[in-house]
Amino acid sequence: MNRLVDRFGRTGFAALSSLIWALPMAAWAGSADLSPIDKTAYPWIALAIGVVMLVVWLVLLTRLSGVRVAPRQRRLDLGQMSREEKRWNIAGFAFVCGLIAWLNAAATVDWAPLLAAVAAGRIGPSILGAGLLLFLVAMLAGAWISWRRSSAAFRHRIGAQARP
Repeated sequence: MNRLVDRFGRTGFAALSSLIWALPMAAWAGSADLSPIDKTAYPWIALAIGVVMLVVWLVLLTRLSGVRVAPRQRRLDLGQMSREEKRWNIAGFAFVCGLIAWLNAAATVDWAPLLAAVAAGRIGPSILGAGLLLFLVAMLAGAWISWRRSSAAFRHRIGAQARP
């Protein structure tokens, strides 16, 4: 744990280690959606694992303040970020969340009725399909632009500290 905190910083470690509970919770959400249909998914097992791992993660976070961190610049350390960096990281987070929401919806929806309606030339479903594709492109472009701008702000912060 000490090496990971030193490598990623406290904020980066907290974000990275949150996957230990976020992935089981995502599995629970997905299996809860599918369970009434096929009766093969067991969502309560994934929920129990997610809740236990959430408690483990919270315990890790309480121990995080006691870990020594070498003083150096880190990309995802909130205490070191400039205002511009924080702004672009928040924007990037929002776009990635939108992309994940789109992917989650795409994975759990039966696309056959929409595709059949679009193939039949119906206007309403075609507009809906175009809107869904436009949303996907906007989320991908927004995440990419936000990452590039955040990277530029990080390089500017590093460059500003290198100059006396």
